[in-house]
Amino acid sequence: MSDRFTVSLESELAQQFDAYMQRKGSGNRSEAVRDLIREALAREQLDKDPDIECLGILTYLYNHHERELSKRLTEAHHAHHDLTVTTLHMHLDHDHCLEAVLLKGPASQIESFGDSVMARPGIRHGRLHRIPSPGAEAGAHGHGHAHRHAHGGGKPHEHGD
Repeated sequence: MSDRFTVSLESELAQQFDAYMQRKGSGNRSEAVRDLIREALAREQLDKDPDIECLGILTYLYNHHERELSKRLTEAHHAHHDLTVTTLHMHLDHDHCLEAVLLKGPASQIESFGDSVMARPGIRHGRLHRIPSPGAEAGAHGHGHAHRHAHGGGKPHEHGD
């Protein structure tokens, strides 16, 4: 079931919104409005609950010749091994590397880790993108239905709602 509501926009804003929709590939205004609302609510959820489980992608570009930066980055990742799921490292040229780090954990810890990495001397560009984990607001396992699957040692484990 869907609730319907009407939104009035001044002509210039409506034209800008239509151009935005076209750039983003939205099928219609309703779809575009739903996407913007979901994005705003997710951002608000992350901001108001620092302990909410979230997923993050931290990307940064750096000069690997910067004095001991590679070593310090590795140490930072090891110190936060509980947040880091995996890291992708790419050599761009003789001097520069790009890393993309997938993170999972409490929103505030992921934000603090991302900020600490991006603030290091030698990091040229960095960005952290966070989204709430599925089911994070309810403390759910994230699947939404009962089933069997392996955790850790490969033994089946029951989950329900």
